[in-house]
Amino acid sequence: MTFDIDLPDLRVRPGSKVRLKSIDTDSTGSYESKETAKKHLRKGVEELRRMQEMLYAQDQQALLLVFQAMDGAGKDSTVEHVMSGVNPQGCQVFSFKSPSSEELDHDFLWRTAKCLPERGRIGIFNRSYYEETLVVRVHPEYLDKQRLPRELASDRIWDHRFEDIRNWEKYLTRNGTVIRKFYLHVSKDEQKKRFLARLEEPEKNWKFNAGDVKERALWDEYQRAYEDMLGATSTNYAPWHIIPADHKWFARLAVADIIIDTLRSMKLHYPKISKETRAGLDAAKQALETE
Repeated sequence: MTFDIDLPDLRVRPGSKVRLKSIDTDSTGSYESKETAKKHLRKGVEELRRMQEMLYAQDQQALLLVFQAMDGAGKDSTVEHVMSGVNPQGCQVFSFKSPSSEELDHDFLWRTAKCLPERGRIGIFNRSYYEETLVVRVHPEYLDKQRLPRELASDRIWDHRFEDIRNWEKYLTRNGTVIRKFYLHVSKDEQKKRFLARLEEPEKNWKFNAGDVKERALWDEYQRAYEDMLGATSTNYAPWHIIPADHKWFARLAVADIIIDTLRSMKLHYPKISKETRAGLDAAKQALETE
């Protein structure tokens, strides 16, 4: 059963001017029924499982999925639901928190470069090297901890990092890693509801971090940083997709649709068996059948 749904184009055009306020976080595309979307997602999860198996068997390309969002946008649950059918042997998930002292002694891409997916695998970055153009930009004091030479830590550092990221992603693409990036776009009101749910429901208390409220006070600063980053680093070879995320069920469906379309474009197939190998398989089958 194939996964074919009708969703709007959510890609960020390379070099475009992004205005997040103009993008509806509450959108569900043409979907009015949550149950219909869930049914379609189940089909998508099954197709994703089948295509991931071919990616693993072919062992020629890798797929890197990057997730960024404001706190409470649903990154964890999106990864959990969309990738629920994937063989764990073929999928790696990494979450990047505050850098360690060792990581701060290296360039800003070093810690994520170590976690890139091998050929045949899907790699998921739950937050990523893009934090170096977001949280570090909103909190300039974090840049001081990186102890860069003064002339490198100028006002142009963000444009330089955008350029470095574009070049690095092009390098990865040229070496067989396909990249797709997702910004889960949640409203400030919806974030508040989800924070309150984490505080009011005992089983969700563990998800809440008091620091989230402090970061929420910097909402406008983060939105501006995201707008600059999305416009500057969305390319034809590694596009960003802005996913309306006030409805988690729609965000999951949209992400699944983009991943499946991407895998379809990778021309995946099971390895072809040579005549010599086929002869060996036939001989093994005959030996087993005549025991």
